[in-house]
Amino acid sequence: MTTASKITLVRVVLIPVFMVFLILSANDPALRWVALGVFALASLSDFIDGQIARRCNQVTDFGKFLDPLADKLLVTSCLIIFVGQGRMLDWIVFIVVAREFAISGLRMVAANNGKVIAAAWSGKIKTASTMVGLLLMMALPGIPTLDLVVSIVILATTIYSGVEYFVKNWHILLPKN
Repeated sequence: MTTASKITLVRVVLIPVFMVFLILSANDPALRWVALGVFALASLSDFIDGQIARRCNQVTDFGKFLDPLADKLLVTSCLIIFVGQGRMLDWIVFIVVAREFAISGLRMVAANNGKVIAAAWSGKIKTASTMVGLLLMMALPGIPTLDLVVSIVILATTIYSGVEYFVKNWHILLPKN
């Protein structure tokens, strides 16, 4: 197993740890700093494993599968907890999750046809702004305006990047003649 894949696996293991601390932080505010630290470490590991994979020629099918899955699980777990805490609207999280399913489905169809859909810059911006926004929400709880602004940024970047993926790759879904 490559170093990059090991880092990705650590990120997967950190997800339930993060979830426990974020959930428990409702009763013990000091624990939100632990949750924030774990989330930050997991988010940073996403950048690090990608750099190592590319620079050290460690790009593998396992990594291509696990890395985006780990990102989605990390972000989705945080979003769902924030819904439970009343800090984010459920329909926004639904749109985020639906976009992820739609893009994954589009990528599966493309792969089935021997094509690869590379990550678009808008998707990278969506991921980065989402992670930064969630970190801000953890660092500054009890500010409804911040929660709303972060939710709007997440929603806007999610919709924009999802539309961009489909506009650029719509031809993959068309029947072949």
